[in-house]
Amino acid sequence: MSTPDERAAGQAGRNGDEYVDSYEDVSVFALGGDREQTLHDRQTECTFMWSTATGDPVGVIMNYLLHDGRFWVTCTRRRKRVAAVEARPRVAIAVTSRGTNIGVSQSVTYKGDAVVHDDPAVKAWFYPALAARVRPESAEQQAAFVHHLDTPGRVVIEIVPTDRIGFDAEQMFANSPAGPSRTEV
Repeated sequence: MSTPDERAAGQAGRNGDEYVDSYEDVSVFALGGDREQTLHDRQTECTFMWSTATGDPVGVIMNYLLHDGRFWVTCTRRRKRVAAVEARPRVAIAVTSRGTNIGVSQSVTYKGDAVVHDDPAVKAWFYPALAARVRPESAEQQAAFVHHLDTPGRVVIEIVPTDRIGFDAEQMFANSPAGPSRTEV
């Protein structure tokens, strides 16, 4: 176990080329604004989390869209998460760089309030915008994806973020004898 002076010496180089050998306070390895934007530009999936009536946390992987500072996801109304979110609108989403080509162990989690939309006007802009994000290959694929989404029982969930926690392991393992995390598993 290191002393407070040793921990301070290890963290002193966190912004330079020195290896930081203390992971007691990982908040110093925050994901910066430009890297966070790159993460959202490249990633299309998030983990969407809510709580059940018994207080249990639950999460699923979903495609998401970041639009005007808010996160947007969709599912059918019959999914249990819809009733849960309507009853308990405090939710969270987590986005990670895993599966992208920008490096691993970059992540950001947002806590926020969810609003369930069943409004045709919201669906009209959201479906094509999500399709463009997850099917950028062609207009035909996007149209097919919109058709797939456009069902009578579908809703759109808007997440208004209130808190943010970002983490960048590339900073944490800079110059580490352990080396960086692997991009592919």
